[in-house]
Amino acid sequence: MMGEIARIEAAKVAPGTAVRIEGGPDGVCLVRVGDDFYAIADRCSHADVRLSEGEVDEDERSVECWKHGSTFSLLDGSPQSLPATQPVAVYEVRRDGDDVVVAEP
Repeated sequence: MMGEIARIEAAKVAPGTAVRIEGGPDGVCLVRVGDDFYAIADRCSHADVRLSEGEVDEDERSVECWKHGSTFSLLDGSPQSLPATQPVAVYEVRRDGDDVVVAEP
């Protein structure tokens, strides 16, 4: 695992939500599904829009871009629907005590 790019207290991220944390070239969209955390780049590959402001689909493990409705997999960053056709970056996530640490893959 490469270096840490962001850190946040786990309790600050409610289940079923996404938050933006600074780090990486586009910021990080950190999503909590139950006790699992996922981190992808916080910029839609189709439009310059923050994915952390979109709806989280816990069952599909995806987040939707609020502007045009593209959804992105939290597992591999791939677009699940048009108009986006390019994936977004995915980051490593680990727990460190009460914190969630995001790192380069």
